[in-house]
Order: sequence, then C-alpha cells, then structure tokens
Amino acid sequence: MGTTVLVVVIIALLLYVVALYNRLVALKNRYQNAFAQIDVQLKRRYDLIPNLVETAKAYLSHERETLEAVIAARNEAMAGLKAASANPASAQAMAQLAQAEGGLQGALGKLSLVVEDYPELKADSNMRQLSEELTSTENRVAFSRQGFNDAVTEYNGYKQSFPPVMLAGVFGHSIDASLLEFADREALEAAPVVSFK
Repeated sequence: MGTTVLVVVIIALLLYVVALYNRLVALKNRYQNAFAQIDVQLKRRYDLIPNLVETAKAYLSHERETLEAVIAARNEAMAGLKAASANPASAQAMAQLAQAEGGLQGALGKLSLVVEDYPELKADSNMRQLSEELTSTENRVAFSRQGFNDAVTEYNGYKQSFPPVMLAGVFGHSIDASLLEFADREALEAAPVVSFK
C-alpha cells in the first residue's frame, strides 16, 4: 500500500508540473498574441501617416520641416515596432517603442497645430477622412495596448506566485514580460487630439 501511495503522489506531482508548464505557455502565448494586435493597429496607423503628409503637402509648401519631422518620427516608430515585435517580452524593446511613439505623438501634435493655421486644409475632405481614420486607429491602439498590458500582468503574476516561481525559470520563463507604457500615457488615455476639422 505504501508503494501505491508513493506512485499516486508522484503521478499527481507530475500532473501538477505539466499543468503549471502548460499554463505558463498559454499565458505567454496570450500576451504575444495581444502584442500582435498592437502590431496590426500601429502598422495601420503608420500606413495612414504618409497619406496625411501627402495631403498636407499641397497646402503646407513652406512647412516642410514639420512634414519631414512627422515622417522621420513615423520611421523611428516603425523601427521600434519591428524590434518589439521580434521580442514582446523585452523591456528594452518596449522602452524603445514607447519612446518612438512619444516622438511620433509630438510630431503629429505639431502638425495639428500647423494645420490649424490653414482653414482650407482643415476643410479638405481627404484630410478630414484621414484624421477620422487616425483617431479611430488611435482608439484601437489604446484598446490593444490595454489588452496586452493585462495579458502581461496575468503572465507575470502567475509566474511570480508560489509555487510556479520555483519552476518558471527551469521551464524557460525566468524573465518577466514588460508592459508597454508610453511616457505621456495620461494624455494618450484621453481622447485623441489629432483633429483637422
């Protein structure tokens, strides 16, 4: 009977370890999928920006520096996204993306201020449509980022709890995933200000 109890305990322990491993994998896959949603929305946003700049060029011929700054910030943000997509758990990649996004937000904000001085540009139907699409995409980015941060928090919380903390490193889950937080997150959580109406 003692051998039977020992076998049952060993089987139960093995089943628990397998369940723990599977939960870690599932949570990691969940936050990676959540980042993929951010990736989709940011790429959509980055694709809208050149159209916005092209539309503005027709009206802002002597505001070239502002337009070039928007494109440069977009390109930097795209590079940050590429690095973060390669490793969504990397704190460095998330920080790089957050910094690049902050620069892009600043450049778009300056463009928005310049556009205010050009009523004919604000009235342009293409500019209004692009502005609405950009605003809608900003909302989707914020929603996707919240989903990602929730998934990362769940993964880190489970991995850091006892007893998973004792085995997470053995199973290749030694490093915590990083949240995606923008430096000006209070402003980003408010309704987007990019409006050319």
